[in-house]
Amino acid sequence: MKAHPIRTVVATGVLLSASMISMSQALAQGPWAFSANIGAVSNYMWRGVTQTGDQAAIQGGVDVAHESGFYAGTWVSNIDWDEGSSEDVSGTVAVDPTTISGFAEDADGNLLVTGATSGADAASPNYELDVYLGFGGNITDDLSYDLNTIYYAYPDGRDSDFWEVGGSATFKWFTLGLAYTISGENDGGLFDDGDIYYFGGAEFALPYDFGFSVRGGYYDFRHDEVVVGSVTDAAGTSFDVTETADYWNYGASISREAGDFGTFSLNWDQNNGKQDVGYNTDPKFWVGWNKEF
Repeated sequence: MKAHPIRTVVATGVLLSASMISMSQALAQGPWAFSANIGAVSNYMWRGVTQTGDQAAIQGGVDVAHESGFYAGTWVSNIDWDEGSSEDVSGTVAVDPTTISGFAEDADGNLLVTGATSGADAASPNYELDVYLGFGGNITDDLSYDLNTIYYAYPDGRDSDFWEVGGSATFKWFTLGLAYTISGENDGGLFDDGDIYYFGGAEFALPYDFGFSVRGGYYDFRHDEVVVGSVTDAAGTSFDVTETADYWNYGASISREAGDFGTFSLNWDQNNGKQDVGYNTDPKFWVGWNKEF
C-alpha cells in the first residue's frame, strides 16, 4: 500500500461476516443462490481506522453461493483518505540566466527557492472495490469455519492495492481468526506482504430483534517502523526518529432488524495506535443501515 500515514489507510471481518450472513440466508433457495446488499454508514470504519475522514459512505455488493459452502462476491464503498498536504520547502534550482531573470541566485547560478507547497495527492483514491471468495461450513452444530481470500483494489489510486488470505473459526457466539497479506503494492511499507491481522469477536441475540456484538483485533505489520521525524546530534549528523505502526483496535455494536426496512446499528470503534504515526485514537461513534435483497 502507499507509504502514507496510517490514518489514511483502509479496511474488520465485518465485511466477510455480513457476506456470510447473506450467504446462509440465500442458501435455502437452492444449490446456487444470488444476493445483493446496499448500505449507508455515517463513518466507514475498518479495523479501528476511518476510511472516509469521519464522513459518511454509501456501500453495496453482490454475492453468489453454492450449497457446498463455496461463495464469492464483490463490494464497493466511497472513501476519503484526505491526502492533501502542505509543507515548507527550500533549496536551489538550476536556471538559464539568458531566459530567467529577476530572481536571486547563488554563486553557481542556481535560482534560490523558498516557499510552500500544498494540494491534494492526485493518486489518492476515491473508492474501494473488494473482490473475495471463500469456503465455509459446519463441523458440528456449535462449531463452524470459514476460509477466504480478498483483494482490496483502489482503481483510481496508485500503489494501494493489497491481497489477503484468511480464516476463522466460530464456536457458538465466539469467533477467532486472522488475515495474512500475501502481496501489496506498497513495497517495504505498510500493507505489504507479511502483515498479519488477528481478530476476534462475539455476537449475542437480544429480545425484540436486537443484537449485540463486540470485536477486537491486533495489526502486526511486517515493516512496522514509520519515520515520524529526525534529530541532529552535536556533530551535525541527522538521525531518523521512528515509531511502530502496530496497533490494537476494539469496538461494539447494537443492531436491530426492521423487516423490509433492513438492519440499523449503533456502533463504537477505537484504536490505540501511536498518534505520531497518524492514528486518531479518539472513540468513533457511528450509525449504519444495511439492506439485503
